[in-house]
Amino acid sequence: MRGFATLLERLVYTRSRNAKLKLIGDYLKATPDPDRGWALAALTGDLDLPAVKPALIRALVEERVDPVLFWLSRDYVGDTAETVSLIWPRPDHVPDTPLDLSLGAVVERFRSLSRSEAPAVLAAHLDRMDPEERFALLKMATGALRIGVTARLAKTALAQAFDLDLAAVEEVWHGIRPPYPTLFAWAEGQDEQPAASALPVFRPFMLAHALEDQRVDMAEFAAEWKWDGIRVQLVHAGGETRLYSRAGDDITRGFPEIAEAFRTPGVLDGELMVRGEAQGAEEHGGAAASFNALQQRLNRKAVTAKMLADYPAFVRLYDILFDGTDDLRELPWEARRKRLEAFAAQLGPEHFDVSSLIEAEDFTTLEAIRAGARDASIEGVMLKRRDSAYVAGRRVGLWYKWKRDPLTADCVVMYAQRGNGRRSSYYSDFTFGCWTEDGDLLPVGKAYSGITDEELKWLDRWVRNHTVQRFGPVREVDKSLVFEVAFDSIHASGRHKSGVAMRFPRIARIRTDKPAAEADRLETLRRMTT
Repeated sequence: MRGFATLLERLVYTRSRNAKLKLIGDYLKATPDPDRGWALAALTGDLDLPAVKPALIRALVEERVDPVLFWLSRDYVGDTAETVSLIWPRPDHVPDTPLDLSLGAVVERFRSLSRSEAPAVLAAHLDRMDPEERFALLKMATGALRIGVTARLAKTALAQAFDLDLAAVEEVWHGIRPPYPTLFAWAEGQDEQPAASALPVFRPFMLAHALEDQRVDMAEFAAEWKWDGIRVQLVHAGGETRLYSRAGDDITRGFPEIAEAFRTPGVLDGELMVRGEAQGAEEHGGAAASFNALQQRLNRKAVTAKMLADYPAFVRLYDILFDGTDDLRELPWEARRKRLEAFAAQLGPEHFDVSSLIEAEDFTTLEAIRAGARDASIEGVMLKRRDSAYVAGRRVGLWYKWKRDPLTADCVVMYAQRGNGRRSSYYSDFTFGCWTEDGDLLPVGKAYSGITDEELKWLDRWVRNHTVQRFGPVREVDKSLVFEVAFDSIHASGRHKSGVAMRFPRIARIRTDKPAAEADRLETLRRMTT
């Protein structure tokens, strides 16, 4: 446990990506099984300790520390696990000698706990641990590491440490369960690469570079719409169907109708969306609602019959990786497109269709077509080299994404809250609003991205000097500062008091030059809705 705690502490204070890769790689090479496997599961989000929840941790610490002191400390620190690890009092009857448990022993103990057993066992462990080990245990138990390490970074560290191909690691990943004994046996040359052909495992997506200022030859590239849903991979193998998100998360349970409808062996790449009547959707390839409608289906533990009826999901297909057991990834895009169209003809049109191509004789024509696409379900244009194989990750010159230009609005800052991780000491999360016709200010969005470190420090000072009220960790500020907010699209929403919801809002500029009274009216935003 001590080694894992030291690893997390070093990762928290390490900014360099290469340094993080080395830290993780060195740990995996030096640590025996199963500890390194459980550590890797924690870093990639594959570790589940269901008996320990954040509410339990808060209840335990409030029994031992004055609740007001705890919440003031939590507000200052910005992270529950770090606050608890530092503020937790060691009882007088507990010996100073810390526990000397392996990570594997701790994980196995907590995996076997019932909800009723968890409070006593967790408290006993926290009593005997030092602050670094408490931090590691609490982060691991809640699954919210927030240490600047993504699942892909951890897999990259494994691949680099053992000289493995990252795409091969990702391909077998979902067929192996923590603590990954066969994965490490392969990594150390003790066994063959685990087989994935007969399992419904995730294959890494092919990704696109942003099209900056360059122009491409339309004789060499095909164009299709970039749809505004979530990228998914459909896999049917070994009699099972899986639906994976771009991050490789299994989201099959959330979309049972899609899984039920996909029973043809193969692997497809597409965009998961909800049927609707978005403006212009039929013109560009079929009725699809805005992302706001899809959000009603995301992250649901249970899907009701009403939800299935009100928000019917479908997949707009982009590419094909496997046709049955035939691996098509080495074929050029044009050949895969023909195979995709033939494969899709076997599927039900209620749940699947193929993304239509954009007919443009040259790049200038495509520019004009893209500029006119403003319906709710389109993010922009994809450009795919006609002879490109389907390769994992981003490869220069093969696929480009060309997002439509963002919309902007001038909004008044209303509330601020501290961030997480390295921003936990700064007010960095801002809620902003626009004026109604009656002169009231209603929230229209929340953003934390788009500002530099220097701007972050300036805004933090501004919030502290302009606070008018506090609501727990949230500060209300005087309504005098304007942000120019950029967003991809805006949609009508019955869940928000303003009646609108922004898609991907970010702070484009701090408008110290603009009086708050001259910020945009809510009616202006409503006219932008699609």
